[in-house]
Amino acid sequence: MHLNISDSFNVELPADSNKENTRRKVFEAAYSFVMPKTPSNPKLIHGSKELAKELGLTCRDISSDSFLKVFSGTKIYPRTKPYAMAYAGHQFGSWAGQLGDGRAINLFEVEHNNKRWALQLKGAGETPYSRQGDGLAVLRSSIREYLCSEAMFHLGIPTTRALSLMLSGDDVLRDMLYDGNAAYEKGAIVCRVAPTFIRFGNFELFASRQDYKTLKALLDYTIKYFYPELGKPSKKTYISFFREVSNRTLDMIVHWQRVGFVHGVMNTDNMSILGLTIDYGPYGWLEDFDFGWTPNTTDRQNKRYRFGNQPHIGLWNLLQLANALYPLVEEAEPFETILEGYQNNFERKSLDIMRSKLGLESRDAEDKKLISDLEDSLSLSETDMTIFFRQLGSYKRGKPEKGLEIVEAAFYNKNDIKDKIEQQWKVWFKAYDQRLKMEKFTDHKRQLKMNLVNPKYVLRNYMAQLAIDKADEGDYGLINQLFNLLKNPYDEQTENEQWFAKRPEWARHKVGCSMLSCSS
Repeated sequence: MHLNISDSFNVELPADSNKENTRRKVFEAAYSFVMPKTPSNPKLIHGSKELAKELGLTCRDISSDSFLKVFSGTKIYPRTKPYAMAYAGHQFGSWAGQLGDGRAINLFEVEHNNKRWALQLKGAGETPYSRQGDGLAVLRSSIREYLCSEAMFHLGIPTTRALSLMLSGDDVLRDMLYDGNAAYEKGAIVCRVAPTFIRFGNFELFASRQDYKTLKALLDYTIKYFYPELGKPSKKTYISFFREVSNRTLDMIVHWQRVGFVHGVMNTDNMSILGLTIDYGPYGWLEDFDFGWTPNTTDRQNKRYRFGNQPHIGLWNLLQLANALYPLVEEAEPFETILEGYQNNFERKSLDIMRSKLGLESRDAEDKKLISDLEDSLSLSETDMTIFFRQLGSYKRGKPEKGLEIVEAAFYNKNDIKDKIEQQWKVWFKAYDQRLKMEKFTDHKRQLKMNLVNPKYVLRNYMAQLAIDKADEGDYGLINQLFNLLKNPYDEQTENEQWFAKRPEWARHKVGCSMLSCSS
């Protein structure tokens, strides 16, 4: 196994001078060197051949002994120095101070085909930033991260990716529901991959300590490697950088809303500086259309990270990043202008995304009302978002009376669609039909276009839980089946029709199928 190592973060930025792996506050350093914990009996469960190719690896490499050892943390790749990043963050709206990579260890960076990739292990042992944790991860959360990060990539959503999923051979103690009933679970390790894992919180850490020297070094490094088109460091460049991060963050969240993905824990330490979906913890997919839904048990009461609030939290997090960068610019107005633009751009982009989901190419002044009325109708009864929009593509112009019949499979209880609810739907389909008459393309062409933005298959929570349950029994076949299914989420895949279905009733309140905790 050969990789083109090209380390930069742990070469060009200041390191923690303390080499001991003890929990502590780390100052004037972007990272601490740390060695992964050697697992007792690592075993490869699954590897992404597509991502391996992006890194310069082959299918044969994935099945090799060296792959197993390096990406389980058993062996350090030659001439590399693993490390854990230092960062801080706001968690659920409150300042949490120093956080850092508590259970992620960065192995090295790779350059291949003019692309730079950072590879890190999640669940490979404690670091100076582990606080009260053990730095390990369990199989259930590792399966969810592995499957979802690759699924999101194939959905066309900016995301970190996953190269491999391994069992560590060690048991890990976790209190899954935080109810005092801790139990041992199978330990696992995921190799996560991204151009960089730098977060908003990396900048917040140094700004909070008024360590402007390290703050500037980190910002200059980030621009040099990931925003080189912005030019050499200057106040103007820093403002342009913030604008780009804002735009990327907005685009990512608009895509989340498009497919009904809810991150669940949008703390500033979980926000990528590249606008990538990062840290797949208690995430979830909308089973029914509900702006107020959150998958995170910790967020159950306040619902800060609910589906409908994600765009606003993105803005709030960007404000915290602006505050961190301000000392290097010393002008508030440019940041304020960009943040104001975020709100305006969200309204415009979300409207355009909804137009595409409805198969509308042209723009009409009444589209906002059409969409608002649709969202109101979707909220009247329990309605599966994914199935609704996918089925809507089959609608034929001139037949509004057939509308409810076409989307009927999306309703959890068809008997709910009567009286006032039924009437409201009929009114909406008449309005939709009139709007479609303004478009020039055929029904068939419209359906093809709608099917490119409305996925047929997403990683529903119950699907991931079924794979977890099988894996706990030593059967990893469903992981592979779902992995392959989700590589083509917009295709019909008639042979996999059983996964194009509403959440089964048994999964409504089952642990792991509705809401999840941060325990992993």
